[in-house]
Amino acid sequence: MTRQINIALVGHGAIAGYVVDRILPVYGINIAALVCREESFEQARRFADNRFPVFTSIEKLDPAPGLLVDCAGHSGLQCHAPAALENGIDVISISTGALADVSLAEKLEDCAKRGNSRIRFLSGAVGGIDALTAASVGEIDRVVYTGRKPPAGWQGSPAEDHFDLETLSEAKVHFEGTAREAARLYPKNANVAATLALASIGLDAVQVRLIADPSVERNTHEIEAVGDFGRLSVVIEGNPLPGNPKSSGLAAMSIVGALKQYLNRLAF
Repeated sequence: MTRQINIALVGHGAIAGYVVDRILPVYGINIAALVCREESFEQARRFADNRFPVFTSIEKLDPAPGLLVDCAGHSGLQCHAPAALENGIDVISISTGALADVSLAEKLEDCAKRGNSRIRFLSGAVGGIDALTAASVGEIDRVVYTGRKPPAGWQGSPAEDHFDLETLSEAKVHFEGTAREAARLYPKNANVAATLALASIGLDAVQVRLIADPSVERNTHEIEAVGDFGRLSVVIEGNPLPGNPKSSGLAAMSIVGALKQYLNRLAF
């Protein structure tokens, strides 16, 4: 059995487009508004295309939505989630990497306490999060994440400082370090590393390798973990969203899946 809910959406890119296309036909979910930054208003208005109103502040929505759905990345989360939480509006987001900024993480928690609300970070482009969360009840000795994408998937990232992505002929590692460093340096690409870290042993303990590989066609996520629970190994070869090699199709799907869970009174 489902219930009805009004949501506000943050974002007007490929992920937001995917979410809108799939939830507009779903009974019980109403997009009450699209929320954007001042400088993005015209672009957001074109994206909305008269399907729902566009606002530049969550406080301007009356009545307030039941849920804020972040599809915009770190900047959108930072701009709109604190106000939503402080006003008692729950938030779901795939921008887990934003929590690498300790001050933002503390601000979100404080706002949620004041508004008696909560923010839920989704699994996004990766699997095995439920197992890692359970495993963290015991001791986890090691978590290693390797992210491998076609060169085009790293355009606009620090990978361009290491080599020419357009002429790359073999796989090259362009980052090795902690999940916190990866999330800070690759805010549009390394949410997976942050998600794994926050589900397990923390941003400063999970080790990350990022690779540009012209031999692969899909974004590949490899996870290895060892601990009291045993050993975990997960490999996901994900398709990017059409027209945006930086965005994971599974990440967009995780938002739609979370909305269905939120609606259903009996859900996994």
